[in-house]
Amino acid sequence: MSQAKKAKYFASLHKKGAPILLYNAWDSGSAVTIQGAGAKAIATSSWSVADAQGYEDGEQIPRQFVEQIVARIVATVRVPVTVDFEGGYSEDNKGLASNISRLMDLGVVGINFEDQVVARGGLYTAKRQAERIATIRQVADQKGLPFFINARTDVFLQGRVSRKSIREAVERSATYASAGASGFFIPGLADIASIAQIAREVQLPVNVEISDGMPTIPRLIKAGVSRISHGLVPYMKAMTALETEATKLFSR
Repeated sequence: MSQAKKAKYFASLHKKGAPILLYNAWDSGSAVTIQGAGAKAIATSSWSVADAQGYEDGEQIPRQFVEQIVARIVATVRVPVTVDFEGGYSEDNKGLASNISRLMDLGVVGINFEDQVVARGGLYTAKRQAERIATIRQVADQKGLPFFINARTDVFLQGRVSRKSIREAVERSATYASAGASGFFIPGLADIASIAQIAREVQLPVNVEISDGMPTIPRLIKAGVSRISHGLVPYMKAMTALETEATKLFSR
């Protein structure tokens, strides 16, 4: 299947009532295992990719290293691959376009792209983030690739959930959609009523991430989300299992 066909197929998997389930990988070995279990697509977790190589999250792992890891994942699985690319490793449009272009050339069909200013904290204004999303869409259009831009907002990671923060998220989603975003990712929001409200009011497919305190998957499906990610959970579970077995061995 061509990269473009994989990208179209990946986009088609985002459905209310039957969301795409992503059990996030961190290297080619984990990606092949997850694919073998029946996954329809592979998504990376930036935290897991970084930690597996001894780095902190927040673009601390070198971009070139991330590209090497992503290239191996794409080369070893048949299903579409989407990458958690944080803030794109650049605050300016030219650098962002270059970084995204290289990622696309590796065969990736989509990214998570956050509105947090990774290097300095805080959020980009909705207008500025929309410009960045439009830059990515322009690169994809030039390549003729229906690239899936999963626009992540960190509104709910910056403070408490409130009517104001929910309204801001909905407004940001509309701005991001107009700029060319394909999906809307809302990590940090666990209240089922608020998730359902956003799923109703946002025109883009809504993505949530499984974490402590999150509703069950059946409840999330009923709330209308179109994509459910597991973030760093798979990596942490794998490392816990590894520690358990190693402890058994060395405790003899």
